[in-house]
Amino acid sequence: MRSNRAKLRAVSMAATLPMVAGALALGIPAAHAADSPAREALKGTKPLWATAKADKGATSNSAQVNARVYLAGKNAAGLAAYAKAVSDPSSPLYGKYLNAKKAQAQFGATKAQVAAVKSWLTSAGLKVTEVTQHYVAVSGDVAAAEKAFGTQLHNYAKGSATYRAPAQAASVPEAVKGAVLTVTGLDNAPHVSHHDDQLPPPDAVFKNSGPFSSYYGSNIASTLPDAYGAKAPYAIRGYTGKQLRAAYGAGAYTGKGVRVAITDAYASPTIAYDAGTYAVKHGDAAWKTGQLHQVLPANYTKIKECKAAGWYGEETLDVEAVHAVAPDADVTYVGAASCYDNDLLDSLSKVVDNHLADIVSNSWGDIEANQTPDLAAAYDQVFQLGAVQGIGFYFSSGDNGDEVANTGTKQVDTPANSAWVTAVGGTSLAVGKGDKYQWETGWGTEKATLSADGKSWTNFPGAFTSGAGGGTSKTVAEPYYQKGVVPDSLAKANSADGNRVVPDIAAIADPNTGFLVGQTQTFPDGSQQYSEYRIGGTSLAAPVIAAVQALAQEARGGKAIGFANPTIYAKYDKGVFHDVTDNPTGSGLAEVRVDFANGFDAKGGLLYSVRSLGKDSSLSAVKGYDNVTGVGSPANGYVQSYAKKR
Repeated sequence: MRSNRAKLRAVSMAATLPMVAGALALGIPAAHAADSPAREALKGTKPLWATAKADKGATSNSAQVNARVYLAGKNAAGLAAYAKAVSDPSSPLYGKYLNAKKAQAQFGATKAQVAAVKSWLTSAGLKVTEVTQHYVAVSGDVAAAEKAFGTQLHNYAKGSATYRAPAQAASVPEAVKGAVLTVTGLDNAPHVSHHDDQLPPPDAVFKNSGPFSSYYGSNIASTLPDAYGAKAPYAIRGYTGKQLRAAYGAGAYTGKGVRVAITDAYASPTIAYDAGTYAVKHGDAAWKTGQLHQVLPANYTKIKECKAAGWYGEETLDVEAVHAVAPDADVTYVGAASCYDNDLLDSLSKVVDNHLADIVSNSWGDIEANQTPDLAAAYDQVFQLGAVQGIGFYFSSGDNGDEVANTGTKQVDTPANSAWVTAVGGTSLAVGKGDKYQWETGWGTEKATLSADGKSWTNFPGAFTSGAGGGTSKTVAEPYYQKGVVPDSLAKANSADGNRVVPDIAAIADPNTGFLVGQTQTFPDGSQQYSEYRIGGTSLAAPVIAAVQALAQEARGGKAIGFANPTIYAKYDKGVFHDVTDNPTGSGLAEVRVDFANGFDAKGGLLYSVRSLGKDSSLSAVKGYDNVTGVGSPANGYVQSYAKKR
């Protein structure tokens, strides 16, 4: 998160993403309820907001629909079971991964299934516009869509807008029921990731003002008021790779021979220059020729709607953070054509279908209340296909704590809530002199500003501004690997049967103890120049953990870790995690921030504030597993614990 600059934040790049129904917690498709003897309903295809009260009447028959019919493959239950088995250290199939071709042959849709789906859709009057191994895309008018999917389409009020949605769950003919996983696109509410087919120039420049600390506590704000009974240090300028590698026990490992992928939307036009310049300036290994790859779409869409330039900083952070912690890892950036789910799903599918990497960092998401089960099924299928190949997905847990301040409702973020991904929470990190790890708190910030007379902090400790996302899902059942580690008080907060709790693991996220990045930005005179600033958010934690996993895979002799949660939880009591708490020193912790009022220089004045650490909304980092930092952050011994025992 880039503080004091809402326009571009490496927060969890919010997306209106899928709801993962409880039945999907271990990847088993939701049961289809019989709609009639000749058709079978696809549960979750009618969104929760499409209520009778919100119904505004039938959609015009001539209105256009673009939909995707996702293919279930020939053995959906077998896919989920195999994905679990190869990921579980206690299973005899652990680590027995399939290559992409074999995974598709064993679990993908058959030619006969695809042909049957196409025939059904075209016979209803829809036009097939694209066929992949994951879906059949169609377009046509409402009348044809209603005929194909056995439901009327109505207009519904949703907030201040009106959107189209099915009046009842979509259904498919009996002849293709086993071939269809779900259908998306029948509702036209935005399914986007937040963070002209020509990408815009970089956003306006942002700089941090000093004074700074070079390491935690190195520069005390002695002339400013006390916080928690003592003078607070100035915020650091921004940690670099050397400090993070020391904090998380990298040792001599560098990620050599390991491939890491990063998914975001769009693509920074200056990423190669920026990443190369940053590495040289801060002592990281220089990028080798061919070490950084980009896989990009032919065209970009929804440029203004998605604020495309705002994604450049996210890509920059992710690429530079991975290289800083795992400097020899091969990095592939896979950019989506837009911030919409269909395009983000396509990017994830590219990684899986072509096995572009074993480790995938993803710094985007949205609140669970915005989930829809149709997309959930499509996402989880990709995650499972990745798992059977030894590919693990890492998602930031969010930057608004329990989401109450942001949405009014306590909830977790998605897709971090999926039982098939590793959710990465956030910490505030203190690295001391000589790159020595001091402590971490759960990331949660309360901010108070300097009073007009400069003698006190107004309403200290101030209001909550941001913090690591976490909590208990309302929709995803508790996965087996969390049982026995996650306390019942958390797992059963929303259901006596237990639910998924987020996150799984954590790393540096607090922007006040954040990471220094370098990016080409647009200066006030219109020029574009390389500049550096401090950044944070769980959008930092995710690539840091992905990079640490690259080190662990190298320690493992290059053997893929795959879907990591069963292994991470199996190591919970092995002494390889920092057990992060909110009060590691026994007294309140805070840092002083000085910011340019205009975000660039001192001409507009300076803003002084004090930021408290370890104050994450209603969430608390406590001894043992917690809903801010999961099992904790990697400690000395974590990476080495993956090494083959002799």
